[in-house]
Amino acid sequence: MKICVAGAYGAFGTKHLEGIDAIDGVEVVSVMGRDAAKVEALAKNRGIGHWSTDLAENLARDDIEAVILATPTQVHAAQAIQCLKAGKHVLVEIPMADTLADAKEVLRVQKETGLIAMAGHTRRFNPSHQWVRNKIEAAELTIQQMDVQTYFFRRSNLNAKGEARTWTDHLLWHHACHTVDLFQYQTGEVPSQMHALQGPVHPELGIAMDLSIGMKVDSGAILTLSLSFNNDGPFGTFFRYICDNGTYIASYDDLFDGNHEPIDLSGVAVSNNGIELTDREFFSAIQEGREPNSSVAQALPTMATLDRLEQLLG
Repeated sequence: MKICVAGAYGAFGTKHLEGIDAIDGVEVVSVMGRDAAKVEALAKNRGIGHWSTDLAENLARDDIEAVILATPTQVHAAQAIQCLKAGKHVLVEIPMADTLADAKEVLRVQKETGLIAMAGHTRRFNPSHQWVRNKIEAAELTIQQMDVQTYFFRRSNLNAKGEARTWTDHLLWHHACHTVDLFQYQTGEVPSQMHALQGPVHPELGIAMDLSIGMKVDSGAILTLSLSFNNDGPFGTFFRYICDNGTYIASYDDLFDGNHEPIDLSGVAVSNNGIELTDREFFSAIQEGREPNSSVAQALPTMATLDRLEQLLG
């Protein structure tokens, strides 16, 4: 399978390229990025034969079957639609859109074309969260509360690699999206109650730097989510599953019990890399002609919840 990675030299584009390196039968033959010097250097360093600063040029190639979009949030929906209309399967990094209307349009075009369209909800694929889900499906535990902290120090516009961004990140539509989707995925329910509060808006970035979200589903499970771009300390997202049968702390691909003793995740998946596992699901769904886990159809309820939260924030 020959694919294109767009946004290839960014933080997550790099992670996807590294994940694909571990997957047999898939070759990156084209990369796209807005900075010509950076994307050309990446292509040369990795021995990739084609690069472009215009996605339309990449999509015009007959040999490309699928595209991974690791581009800025604000263009996700438009580019996903562009890929589908060009006849390419597409995996779009989260969020699939930054408005509910645009997310619905992505789904409409996916249904129209019949191609595979998947949103990169990596938390569904991290071995740590897969382990918890397996326990839930085996009726070995029930979530009472998910207590989640998403912390960064981003008072200037930098990406996860510490490099300057040309676009602005968003606590609600990007970072809360991970956890809202995971909460709905693990409980199998859409929240019936929710509230949200945000702190002051940054005078230059134009976004709220602190956000608090609470949710409850009808079965009784609640989500307590704190997000900040003001946290000066270790960054990342830390999930605490408080369950009827134990407490579990997940940090990306690692899992600990409530006393911070590590839990053996060997055997949960073929890899310990959540992004690689996301990509594997995408490629497998294409090869098998099936709906992937985290399809845009499955991701739409998360977009609807984020829209409700945005309305609460005013």
